[in-house]
Amino acid sequence: MKRDLNALTREPLDLLIIGGGITGACIARDAASRGLSVGLIEKNDFMSATSAAPSKLIHGGLRYLRNFELGLVRESLAERRIWQKIAPHQVRPLPFLLPGDKSAKRVLGIGLTLYDLLSFDRNRLDDPAQHLAGHKWHNADAARKMEPVLEPSQMAGAFTYLDCQVRSPERVGLECLIDAASHGARLANYVEATSFIRDGRDIVGANATDAITGKGLKIRAKITLNAAGPWADNLLGMAEQGEPSHHLLRSKGIHLITRAIADEHAVTISVPENLGGGHLFLLPWRDHTIIGTTDTAYEGNPDALVVTEDEITDYLAFINAAVPGAKLTRGDVVHAYAGLRPLIADAAEPDNPYNASRKAEVVDHEADEGLKGFFSAIGGKWTTSRHVAEVAVNMIGKRLGRTLPKSATASTPLPGGHIERLELFFERTRDQHLELPQATKKELALTYGSAAGPLFELIGADPALGESICEGRDEVAAQIIHGVREEMALSLEDIVFRRTGLGTLGNPGSAALSKAANLMGEELGWGEATVQSELKAVHRLFYADPKQPSDIEQGIAS
Repeated sequence: MKRDLNALTREPLDLLIIGGGITGACIARDAASRGLSVGLIEKNDFMSATSAAPSKLIHGGLRYLRNFELGLVRESLAERRIWQKIAPHQVRPLPFLLPGDKSAKRVLGIGLTLYDLLSFDRNRLDDPAQHLAGHKWHNADAARKMEPVLEPSQMAGAFTYLDCQVRSPERVGLECLIDAASHGARLANYVEATSFIRDGRDIVGANATDAITGKGLKIRAKITLNAAGPWADNLLGMAEQGEPSHHLLRSKGIHLITRAIADEHAVTISVPENLGGGHLFLLPWRDHTIIGTTDTAYEGNPDALVVTEDEITDYLAFINAAVPGAKLTRGDVVHAYAGLRPLIADAAEPDNPYNASRKAEVVDHEADEGLKGFFSAIGGKWTTSRHVAEVAVNMIGKRLGRTLPKSATASTPLPGGHIERLELFFERTRDQHLELPQATKKELALTYGSAAGPLFELIGADPALGESICEGRDEVAAQIIHGVREEMALSLEDIVFRRTGLGTLGNPGSAALSKAANLMGEELGWGEATVQSELKAVHRLFYADPKQPSDIEQGIAS
């Protein structure tokens, strides 16, 4: 996957996608694999905003049954199975524990029975390791033994059921883009659409600016598609030259990563109304626990989204009240992150995003507003992004007057997903490359799946690249080199948070970050000033409050 801006401007495209999150990535993959000439631009890095900030679940949305959104739940459950099939290295079963009192047992049981029925095809997968059992009830003592964080006095027992977890959503999105590029898609991160190219009222492409060089670009396309996520209504307003015809409700979701308080099960907590209602998850992940998520209306600039220290403090108090056994302190929080859910405002209660639908909508603005050549994909869930893309490309094909082949993205593995049996794949990886620690081989297998070969080749050619970047973490230097050469990583942030998981468990320390920055600098020709600037920028991302100086800045000041 190479960044070639000239390829974007050389000739008119069939489809230009604005937005490099999971929706844009899936649309690029679907469209390119069906023979359309595709371009995609993203004003920051690919998968750098909301798409990298979910609860890391691929799930049907059990709670949406309460709103009778049976169609959305069924779609999500079908897509869950597809993600298991096409990305088995990243998407795997996760057992859930759902506690309840006597009054809730019957209602929860009915809901889970319906959930099982709606996922009737969940085990139509060749790999038994990906099969999902139905729900089961356990008494309070048994539930407490499964997850000691639970308080037995507050429950009659708990149900177990299974959904799926994605280890690294940002990498799955990146694999969609890598697959799109292999089918000829022309992709560029750090390129921002600044205005639209018009022929009368028709939109025939976009003017854009390359953030790296400042160069202006004219990208012409028969169809331009808005996949800007939380920025989608802003982009639509620019297209419509006024108030956008479709509005979003932005919901802020905060997650905390803490010491491990959930062991083998994800724990779903229904929060009592006297504590504010809603629910939260305790999700085991990389020997830690992800706790989330909040769901509050956000009216600020999407570009200014941060997690503040006050929000962390308040959320910890909420968690400890809802789950007294957690006993969390600020020192237990290793990292915090936030994303904005782009919810369709017409379907939402304006002051209650928790109850807003997660449905997606693909809009042909020629049909709806007479704006020829412009589409939007808005709303939706991470889990359903592949299906939204299929729907969008079907619509675009008809608008172009093209008879496209049927989408094959539901059955075609992602680049790292060519794995028939997970356990056999991991066994083969363990038995090869005997010179490497097992932890390193596991990291590469889980991250890259069947596409890990080039990483092992890099290490074979230069054994130093097999060294860990940080003591206590499993990422190795070869991942940085590969990210720069093959995955369009242009900044230290790209490497630390999205091409690897080095920074997703909090600050790995100045030595590790300096090593990563110097390796990138050697590849990209950075001078010392650029290296220091990149380090400063990444250090600040580990602080919840951007006004708080990082340790590197404190060192400079002293």
